[in-house]
Amino acid sequence: MLTIGDTTSGMGRRDFLRVGSLGLGGLTLPHFLGTNSALANFTQLVKDRSVIFLFMHGGPSQTETFDPKMTAPAGVRSATGELQTAIPGITFGGTFPKLAALADKVNVVRSFLTGDPNHDVKPLVHRHTFGAHLGSLYARVAGATNPQTGLPNNTLLFPQVIDTTTQSNTDGCFNNNFEMYSYTGLLGKGYRPFLPGTGTQLQDDMKLHLSMDRLSDRRTLLSQLDQLKAATESGLPTNLSDNQQTAFNAILNGVGQAFDLSREENGTIERYDTAPLVRPQAIRTNRKNHLNFADNAKTLGKLLLLARRLCEHGCGFVTVTTKFVWDMHADEYNCSMTEGMNYMAPPFDHAVSTFIQDVESRGLSDKILLVCCGEMGRTPKLNDRGGRDHWGNIAPLLMYGAGLKAGQVIGQSTPDGGEPQTEPQDIRNLVATIMHTLLDIGELRVTQGLPSDITRTMTSWQPIPGLLA
Repeated sequence: MLTIGDTTSGMGRRDFLRVGSLGLGGLTLPHFLGTNSALANFTQLVKDRSVIFLFMHGGPSQTETFDPKMTAPAGVRSATGELQTAIPGITFGGTFPKLAALADKVNVVRSFLTGDPNHDVKPLVHRHTFGAHLGSLYARVAGATNPQTGLPNNTLLFPQVIDTTTQSNTDGCFNNNFEMYSYTGLLGKGYRPFLPGTGTQLQDDMKLHLSMDRLSDRRTLLSQLDQLKAATESGLPTNLSDNQQTAFNAILNGVGQAFDLSREENGTIERYDTAPLVRPQAIRTNRKNHLNFADNAKTLGKLLLLARRLCEHGCGFVTVTTKFVWDMHADEYNCSMTEGMNYMAPPFDHAVSTFIQDVESRGLSDKILLVCCGEMGRTPKLNDRGGRDHWGNIAPLLMYGAGLKAGQVIGQSTPDGGEPQTEPQDIRNLVATIMHTLLDIGELRVTQGLPSDITRTMTSWQPIPGLLA
């Protein structure tokens, strides 16, 4: 365990900080305190940038998002119409007015495909990433934690981080616990994503007596840390080891501040709030996944705000996902395209556009890369119920920030929106784009000490053309 004690309860200064078997993020203490040392020779490869991967779980439709095909026949073209964007001649689906107005800030790839129509998390965990989370591959080079702040370099945010009343409902998906997001392949558990607020072993072993449930409430998250700051204003005990000093600083300065949403101005928190956009009582309860739509709306905006804070505090890779909500077959479990997009598009449109405007105003547009995609796309033709079924031959992909050339539509799809018409871009190209953003690939090619498979993965694949400056 890791325990921060109370100096007024008979505990001596030597016992003030006790570090045991586990540290932050479920990392073993050797990984938490030693991994960065072991990989110190790789720090020259790491750029001053971060990635937020907003995973659109369930498989969003390419047609109703960013490639509406309104000249196609009824039953093929977008069921939600289209909107003219800030890019002349380019339209988005009819439920994304705010993103349409910011199209000159983002890039859309219309020739992206994920390769199969299965529900999983393949853009993040794939055979091309050796069965490891993409953030774990990054952490293998950058180190499990940021050496300046102690913040985990690979963090995974679920709805429960913002609101504990959300349900962990993934019925109809691959599992009930989101385990696949945490796979590390052959890298080992030391590179698993940090999962705050999800009842993991981490929270049992960090004996801080504070709640990680509502990270927007300073009183419940940082009351113990504030007491700790007051108790140590005169400085840390001089007899702490280097490892103890590192762990102390990580808890006190890195993690606590990064996760404290109350440090944001009230106006910023309100702007990110997506909860009012979907009223739970308006969602048709005859769909088995109706609770997921409400939970998505309650949490998506603040999840992106929290992700931005983590990046500002030194986290290199943040995965954000809400729930299994983009699956729109129009069967007993799922909504039709029109109904489902009315639930999903307003929170997504608002949260992502607010994030872009916020990042721009903070001068962080060259520092943070936002990636938005799901595990697949949708059939080019609506089914007889008004839904679209699984489709692996094309999928929507939106990217913003990190110095990418902005305002582009990369590639084209066939007239029915079912296949790439220009050169396909797949998961390997997406991985390469992300890694070129985060790492100095030229230096990586000549660096010794990394597994050769990882080096080849990061250096041999080509980024999506036209994006990197």
